[in-house]
Amino acid sequence: MEKHKTCCVTGHRPGGFPWDYNNKNCQEHKEYLQTMYSLLEKLITKDGYDYFISGGAIGVDTDFAEAVLYFKKLYPHIMLEVAVPCENQDLKWNNADKAKYQEILKSADIVTVLSKSYTRFCMQKRNQYMVDKSDFALAFWNANTQKGGTYSTIKYIERKHMDYELICLDEFTEEHKKFESLMDRFLERRQPTPEQVDAFMTEVQERLKNKGKK
Repeated sequence: MEKHKTCCVTGHRPGGFPWDYNNKNCQEHKEYLQTMYSLLEKLITKDGYDYFISGGAIGVDTDFAEAVLYFKKLYPHIMLEVAVPCENQDLKWNNADKAKYQEILKSADIVTVLSKSYTRFCMQKRNQYMVDKSDFALAFWNANTQKGGTYSTIKYIERKHMDYELICLDEFTEEHKKFESLMDRFLERRQPTPEQVDAFMTEVQERLKNKGKK
Protein backbone atom coordinates (compact mmCIF):
# COMPACT_ATOMS: atom_id res chain seq x y z
CA MET A 1 0.00 0.00 0.00
CA GLU A 2 1.38 3.40 -1.02
CA LYS A 3 2.44 5.56 1.94
CA HIS A 4 1.42 9.19 1.78
CA LYS A 5 2.44 12.25 3.77
CA THR A 6 -0.91 13.63 4.83
CA CYS A 7 -1.98 17.10 5.91
CA CYS A 8 -5.47 18.14 7.02
CA VAL A 9 -6.91 21.56 7.71
CA THR A 10 -9.11 23.00 10.43
CA GLY A 11 -10.58 26.47 10.48
CA HIS A 12 -13.64 28.63 10.86
CA ARG A 13 -16.80 29.01 8.87
CA PRO A 14 -17.50 32.57 7.63
CA GLY A 15 -19.00 33.76 10.91
CA GLY A 16 -15.83 32.93 12.82
CA PHE A 17 -13.57 35.23 10.78
CA PRO A 18 -12.52 38.55 12.37
CA TRP A 19 -13.49 40.36 9.14
CA ASP A 20 -16.35 40.11 6.66
CA TYR A 21 -15.59 36.79 4.95
CA ASN A 22 -17.87 37.64 2.03
CA ASN A 23 -15.76 40.70 1.19
CA LYS A 24 -13.18 38.80 -0.83
CA ASN A 25 -11.49 42.04 -1.95
CA CYS A 26 -10.54 43.28 1.52
CA GLN A 27 -6.84 43.22 2.38
CA GLU A 28 -7.30 40.82 5.30
CA HIS A 29 -8.90 38.19 3.08
CA LYS A 30 -6.26 38.53 0.38
CA GLU A 31 -3.44 38.10 2.90
CA TYR A 32 -5.19 35.10 4.46
CA LEU A 33 -5.46 33.36 1.08
CA GLN A 34 -1.89 34.27 0.13
CA THR A 35 -0.70 32.71 3.38
CA MET A 36 -2.72 29.54 2.78
CA TYR A 37 -1.43 29.10 -0.77
CA SER A 38 2.15 29.82 0.29
CA LEU A 39 2.04 27.27 3.13
CA LEU A 40 0.42 24.67 0.90
CA GLU A 41 3.00 25.08 -1.85
CA LYS A 42 5.80 24.70 0.71
CA LEU A 43 4.23 21.52 2.07
CA ILE A 44 4.10 20.08 -1.46
CA THR A 45 7.44 21.24 -2.88
CA LYS A 46 9.69 21.35 0.18
CA ASP A 47 8.21 18.94 2.72
CA GLY A 48 6.91 16.19 0.43
CA TYR A 49 3.24 16.21 1.43
CA ASP A 50 1.06 14.67 -1.24
CA TYR A 51 -2.30 13.91 0.41
CA PHE A 52 -4.62 16.59 1.75
CA ILE A 53 -7.90 16.35 3.66
CA SER A 54 -10.62 18.99 3.85
CA GLY A 55 -13.89 18.83 5.77
CA GLY A 56 -15.79 20.55 2.97
CA ALA A 57 -17.54 23.19 5.10
CA ILE A 58 -17.98 26.77 3.91
CA GLY A 59 -15.01 28.94 4.89
CA VAL A 60 -11.50 27.62 5.54
CA ASP A 61 -12.37 24.06 4.43
CA THR A 62 -13.63 25.21 1.03
CA ASP A 63 -10.72 27.63 0.51
CA PHE A 64 -8.25 24.86 1.36
CA ALA A 65 -9.91 22.36 -0.98
CA GLU A 66 -9.86 24.89 -3.83
CA ALA A 67 -6.19 25.63 -3.13
CA VAL A 68 -5.32 21.92 -3.28
CA LEU A 69 -7.20 21.57 -6.57
CA TYR A 70 -5.31 24.59 -7.92
CA PHE A 71 -1.96 23.02 -7.06
CA LYS A 72 -3.09 19.65 -8.40
CA LYS A 73 -2.94 21.21 -11.87
CA LEU A 74 0.75 21.99 -11.23
CA TYR A 75 1.57 18.85 -9.24
CA PRO A 76 -0.74 16.09 -10.55
CA HIS A 77 0.54 13.51 -8.06
CA ILE A 78 -1.11 15.19 -5.06
CA MET A 79 -4.50 14.00 -3.84
CA LEU A 80 -7.52 15.63 -2.22
CA GLU A 81 -9.85 13.83 0.15
CA VAL A 82 -13.05 15.50 1.31
CA ALA A 83 -14.22 14.14 4.66
CA VAL A 84 -17.97 14.78 4.73
CA PRO A 85 -19.58 14.76 8.19
CA CYS A 86 -22.99 13.73 6.83
CA GLU A 87 -24.61 13.27 3.43
CA ASN A 88 -26.78 16.38 3.68
CA GLN A 89 -24.04 18.76 4.86
CA ASP A 90 -25.09 21.37 2.29
CA LEU A 91 -28.84 21.08 2.94
CA LYS A 92 -29.31 24.66 4.17
CA TRP A 93 -26.63 26.34 2.06
CA ASN A 94 -27.40 28.88 -0.64
CA ASN A 95 -27.26 27.82 -4.28
CA ALA A 96 -23.83 29.31 -4.97
CA ASP A 97 -22.22 27.54 -2.00
CA LYS A 98 -23.98 24.28 -2.92
CA ALA A 99 -22.67 24.50 -6.49
CA LYS A 100 -19.11 25.17 -5.30
CA TYR A 101 -19.32 22.27 -2.83
CA GLN A 102 -20.59 19.83 -5.45
CA GLU A 103 -17.83 20.89 -7.83
CA ILE A 104 -15.22 20.21 -5.13
CA LEU A 105 -16.72 16.77 -4.42
CA LYS A 106 -16.67 15.99 -8.14
CA SER A 107 -13.00 17.03 -8.43
CA ALA A 108 -11.78 15.30 -5.26
CA ASP A 109 -9.87 12.01 -5.50
CA ILE A 110 -11.70 10.54 -2.52
CA VAL A 111 -14.94 11.49 -0.76
CA THR A 112 -15.47 9.91 2.66
CA VAL A 113 -18.91 10.23 4.28
CA LEU A 114 -18.70 9.75 8.05
CA SER A 115 -22.43 9.65 8.89
CA LYS A 116 -25.52 8.84 6.88
CA SER A 117 -27.44 11.80 8.35
CA TYR A 118 -26.78 14.70 10.69
CA THR A 119 -26.15 13.92 14.36
CA ARG A 120 -24.93 16.02 17.27
CA PHE A 121 -21.51 14.45 16.99
CA CYS A 122 -20.97 14.03 13.25
CA MET A 123 -18.87 17.22 12.94
CA GLN A 124 -16.62 16.15 15.81
CA LYS A 125 -16.36 12.65 14.33
CA ARG A 126 -15.31 14.18 10.99
CA ASN A 127 -12.70 16.43 12.64
CA GLN A 128 -11.17 13.59 14.62
CA TYR A 129 -11.13 11.34 11.55
CA MET A 130 -9.10 13.95 9.63
CA VAL A 131 -6.60 14.39 12.46
CA ASP A 132 -6.24 10.65 13.06
CA LYS A 133 -5.41 10.10 9.38
CA SER A 134 -2.89 12.98 9.14
CA ASP A 135 0.77 13.57 9.88
CA PHE A 136 0.40 17.34 10.04
CA ALA A 137 -2.31 19.99 10.20
CA LEU A 138 -2.84 23.61 9.27
CA ALA A 139 -5.07 25.43 11.77
CA PHE A 140 -6.59 28.78 10.79
CA TRP A 141 -7.91 30.13 14.07
CA ASN A 142 -9.48 33.35 15.31
CA ALA A 143 -7.69 33.78 18.65
CA ASN A 144 -10.68 35.68 20.05
CA THR A 145 -12.77 32.48 19.89
CA GLN A 146 -12.13 30.02 22.69
CA LYS A 147 -14.85 27.55 21.70
CA GLY A 148 -16.34 25.76 18.71
CA GLY A 149 -15.16 23.10 16.26
CA THR A 150 -11.85 24.71 15.28
CA TYR A 151 -10.82 25.29 18.89
CA SER A 152 -11.75 21.75 19.96
CA THR A 153 -9.92 20.28 16.94
CA ILE A 154 -6.76 22.20 17.84
CA LYS A 155 -7.01 20.83 21.39
CA TYR A 156 -7.46 17.30 19.96
CA ILE A 157 -4.35 17.78 17.78
CA GLU A 158 -2.39 18.87 20.84
CA ARG A 159 -3.58 15.87 22.87
CA LYS A 160 -2.38 13.63 20.03
CA HIS A 161 1.03 15.41 20.08
CA MET A 162 0.77 15.88 16.33
CA ASP A 163 2.74 18.59 14.56
CA TYR A 164 0.68 21.51 13.27
CA GLU A 165 1.04 25.12 12.20
CA LEU A 166 -1.24 27.68 13.80
CA ILE A 167 -2.25 30.68 11.70
CA CYS A 168 -4.02 33.29 13.82
CA LEU A 169 -6.58 35.04 11.64
CA ASP A 170 -6.70 38.13 13.84
CA GLU A 171 -3.07 38.84 12.88
CA PHE A 172 -4.30 39.81 9.40
CA THR A 173 -6.52 42.59 10.77
CA GLU A 174 -5.66 46.29 10.80
CA GLU A 175 -6.26 46.41 14.55
CA HIS A 176 -3.56 43.82 15.17
CA LYS A 177 -1.12 45.53 12.81
CA LYS A 178 -1.64 48.85 14.61
CA PHE A 179 -1.01 47.15 17.94
CA GLU A 180 2.19 45.55 16.62
CA SER A 181 3.34 48.91 15.29
CA LEU A 182 2.64 50.55 18.66
CA MET A 183 4.56 47.81 20.47
CA ASP A 184 7.51 48.10 18.06
CA ARG A 185 7.69 51.86 18.55
CA PHE A 186 7.47 51.42 22.30
CA LEU A 187 10.29 48.85 22.39
CA GLU A 188 12.49 50.98 20.14
CA ARG A 189 12.53 53.82 22.67
CA ARG A 190 15.27 53.58 25.26
CA GLN A 191 13.41 55.72 27.75
CA PRO A 192 9.68 55.99 27.01
CA THR A 193 7.81 58.87 28.56
CA PRO A 194 5.14 58.22 31.24
CA GLU A 195 2.49 59.18 28.69
CA GLN A 196 3.81 56.59 26.22
CA VAL A 197 3.86 53.91 28.91
CA ASP A 198 0.25 54.77 29.86
CA ALA A 199 -0.89 54.63 26.24
CA PHE A 200 0.82 51.30 25.70
CA MET A 201 -0.59 49.74 28.88
CA THR A 202 -4.10 50.97 28.05
CA GLU A 203 -3.89 49.29 24.67
CA VAL A 204 -2.65 46.03 26.22
CA GLN A 205 -5.41 46.06 28.84
CA GLU A 206 -8.08 46.67 26.19
CA ARG A 207 -6.85 43.72 24.12
CA LEU A 208 -6.73 41.45 27.17
CA LYS A 209 -10.24 42.56 28.20
CA ASN A 210 -11.59 41.69 24.74
CA LYS A 211 -9.76 38.35 24.58
CA GLY A 212 -12.21 35.53 24.30
CA LYS A 213 -15.07 37.73 23.10
CA LYS A 214 -16.57 37.08 19.70
